[in-house]
Amino acid sequence: MTHRFLSQRISTVPPSGIRRFFDIAATMEDVISLGIGEPDFVTPAPIVQAAIAALQRGETHYTSNSGLLELRQAIAEHLERLYGLHYDPADEILVTVGVSEALYLSLAATLDPGDEVIIPEPCFVAYAPEVIFAGGRPVTIPTTAEESFQVSADAIAAALTPRTKALLIGYPSNPTGAIMERERLEQIAALAEHNDLLVISDELYDRLVYGVEHVSFPTLPGMRERTILLQGFSKNYAMTGWRVGYVAAPADMMELIRRIHQYTIMSAPTVSQYAALAALREGEPFVQSMVAEYDRRRRLIVDGLNEIGLHCFEPRGAFYAFPSVKISGMDEVEFAEALLREERVACVPGSAFGEAGRGYVRCSYATAYEKIEEALERIRRFVRRHG
Repeated sequence: MTHRFLSQRISTVPPSGIRRFFDIAATMEDVISLGIGEPDFVTPAPIVQAAIAALQRGETHYTSNSGLLELRQAIAEHLERLYGLHYDPADEILVTVGVSEALYLSLAATLDPGDEVIIPEPCFVAYAPEVIFAGGRPVTIPTTAEESFQVSADAIAAALTPRTKALLIGYPSNPTGAIMERERLEQIAALAEHNDLLVISDELYDRLVYGVEHVSFPTLPGMRERTILLQGFSKNYAMTGWRVGYVAAPADMMELIRRIHQYTIMSAPTVSQYAALAALREGEPFVQSMVAEYDRRRRLIVDGLNEIGLHCFEPRGAFYAFPSVKISGMDEVEFAEALLREERVACVPGSAFGEAGRGYVRCSYATAYEKIEEALERIRRFVRRHG
């Protein structure tokens, strides 16, 4: 009987395709997980110590709705230093409970019922559901390994309708590890300007790139005033459990984004904000060290998967490989289930990240080098039996 009280809009959204594999793996012994999208590094000690010191000082009260001014100033300096972007800490930066809240706020503040948002796939599992939660309609378009999973302006143009309001992109990409080349982004920027589109750019993995440049979307000509930039600390600084991120956007957009945040959250956790401030002030050597180690693991897993016969394009960002499982004769769900059952290696079916992920699995290399070596041996045995 209770079903009549439930939202039809929310009930159309299926549960995440990732969680089921984690739940199964949790019941098994000797599992090597290549599934979780979380750094295996602990939060660097200076960041932890800054949080402890904040607690000892009694910093246990609400902050400003927008977050600690000192943190917002540090974020503004960080974006200026890295990308030459200027945001006013007073009214163009908002500290959030992770980038997940930042994403929802941005969509809820900009979408009216029926507005369409174009989303390239494969993509982070929350993108389409969050558009639906905000009352919009997700319009997904595929990207392919042949184009290194980079979306093109032509593909976006083909999906435009009179209801299209925004483009939601996330590069470096979860799940593919793809980055976007500057030329392609410039073409998309020109398309966005010509068609008066809002761009929501999720750049959570911006520091985790290997031998390439990350181009921040609002740095492109004319894009700062039509872009909402989503950023955070979870991946770059190994701070997933701290739940702290931020939005940077023009003041008129931020006014509504902040309004939703005020009524639903009040403010991000105070101690996490002090930790984030320490990350910006003292975390750079740790970022560089983690990037070097991720790069070492990246080369191991990509070379290993290709040698086994699971063709994998070279990811240049984040910490994911996205190999094809075609050689196995199975679809991606069958492959992931059988690999977990037979060899105790957990990965995520690519279809969890959209239709364009069918035929692939996501393998995270945010785990120890030695575990990746052992996982590759197990995958090799598995493919020999089934390939």
